[in-house]
Amino acid sequence: MDIPLSGTFQKRKLPHLAMRSAGLTYIILMIVVPLIVILQDGFREGVSELIRQISLPIAKHAIVLTLWTSALMTLINAVMGLITTYVIVRFSFPGKRLLNALIDLPLAIPTLVTGVMLVMLYGPQEAIGGFLSQKISLDIIFAPPGIVISLLFISFPFVVRNIQPVLQELDLTQEDAAATLGASPWKIFWKVVFPSLFLPLLSGSLLSFSRAVGEFGAVVIVAGNIPLKTQTAAVYVLGAVESENRLGASAVSILLVAIALLVLFIANKLHQRWGVKQ
Repeated sequence: MDIPLSGTFQKRKLPHLAMRSAGLTYIILMIVVPLIVILQDGFREGVSELIRQISLPIAKHAIVLTLWTSALMTLINAVMGLITTYVIVRFSFPGKRLLNALIDLPLAIPTLVTGVMLVMLYGPQEAIGGFLSQKISLDIIFAPPGIVISLLFISFPFVVRNIQPVLQELDLTQEDAAATLGASPWKIFWKVVFPSLFLPLLSGSLLSFSRAVGEFGAVVIVAGNIPLKTQTAAVYVLGAVESENRLGASAVSILLVAIALLVLFIANKLHQRWGVKQ
């Protein structure tokens, strides 16, 4: 009886090994190998040269611009994503299903198309863009506000979709009890609802930040490629490649990868903690 069981076990084990090997091989080829190549290229002249490339005035300005516009976008998305999710989950109104579907639209639209749409809306020759420029001296296109708006558009779904399932599963009993005791709707939200949403909100915000740091398509259309003004880190990498400064491109790319990995690591830790609390 032992031999047939052993043979059956081996037959069942082989498909699992094959699937595991295929998955690991795919990850190594698609993710690990490119990372090794960029690390090897960036460090080929030593750490000091990599730091020097990142510290060049044009590169430093591009990196700082990327970080502060992404951070500002993250704060706005956190607030508006929380509000939008609450409205979609807790209220009924005409067009709710359509609105819920439209939230995922930025994930399906090519980011270059997003940039073109924003230029057509906020360009200096357009009605809205011209009005803002002439009346309040606010330039959107080829300026930092355009970068923030484009990042808001492409990363908005990350916050909403992270919060929505948690809010849908919340037990309304505690909220009803708080209302019975005389708590105001505002107090109920902050004391009862928001604590349960904080971790998914923070996780979704970090994911949107990580997505924004490496954005290229929409930003290159909306902000252009103006060094020391609107050139972001991703656009700087393209310019460095085109000017045959491969080391500079690799150095800034390594920094962007490091930032993204750090943010994703924190987001995954929050997911684990959130899962334990649930």
